[in-house]
Amino acid sequence: MIRQLSANDQEICLQLVKQKPAENLFIIGDIEAFGMETDFQRVWGDFNEQNELIAVLLKYQENYIPYANSLFDSVGFAEIMNNDPSFKAMSGLKTVTEQIEPHLRPFRSKRETYYAKGSSLKGLKVNTDVTEIATVADAQNLLAFLKEIPEFKHSVPQTVEKKQRDIESGFSRAVLVKSNGEIVASASTTAENSASAMIVGVATLEAYKHNGYATACVYRLCSDLHLEGKEPCLFYDNPAAGAIYKRIGFEDIGLWMMYGY
Repeated sequence: MIRQLSANDQEICLQLVKQKPAENLFIIGDIEAFGMETDFQRVWGDFNEQNELIAVLLKYQENYIPYANSLFDSVGFAEIMNNDPSFKAMSGLKTVTEQIEPHLRPFRSKRETYYAKGSSLKGLKVNTDVTEIATVADAQNLLAFLKEIPEFKHSVPQTVEKKQRDIESGFSRAVLVKSNGEIVASASTTAENSASAMIVGVATLEAYKHNGYATACVYRLCSDLHLEGKEPCLFYDNPAAGAIYKRIGFEDIGLWMMYGY
C-alpha cells in the first residue's frame, strides 16, 4: 500500500533509508533539510502487509528519487510520477529505477554513472601532512582553481558567496594542497547530512600530478568523515578513475541512473 508520508512518519522513513546512508545520501539530506512536506517536496512510502515501510519515493522540485531494498510497488510509484504535470526527472540506483522505468512515459535522456562508497579505509601510506582544511577565506581561490581544471571549467556555477555559506554551514567542506600559497590540489564534499557525504571536485593542476596529492585529499576527507560517523560516497565515470578510489577503500554500490522526461 502506497500513501503520502507526513511528519509523523519521518522517524520510520529515516530509519529505513539510513540503513544505507551512502545509497540514500540525497533522500536523507532533503528530508533532514526540508522535512516530509513543503511546497516543493513530498515523500511517499510503500508498506507491506505487515504495515512495514519497504520503499520510499521522494519528490524534490521536478525530480523524483525512489529507494527500496527489495521488491516494491513499482507501478504505483510510476503512477504518482506520471500523474504529476511537473515531473521532469528521475534518478536513483539502477536496481530500483529499472523496475519503474517500463511503467513511465518515454524518456528524453538517460545516463548512468558508477556509484561507490567508502565504508572503511585501506591501510595505505598516504602523506596527509601536506593537506589542510579549507576555510571561508579559501572560497574564492578554490573556485578559481576548479575553473583551471579542464573537466570542471564549465561546471562551477557557484558564486563565492554561496561557497562561503556552504563551508560555514557545514553543507560542504574541502581539503586542499597548496604550493607557495596557491591551491594545486583539492577534494570537496557536498550534500553532507548526518549520515553521509558526497565527495566531488577531486582535482590536481597538471604540473603537480603524480605526487599523490589528490589521493591525500580524498584520504583526509574520508578519515574526517569516518570520525564523525559519516559514510563518504562518490560518482565516477570510468573504471580507470574507479581503480584509484578502490585503492583507498571505496567499493562499488552499483550504477546511478539519471533520466530526463
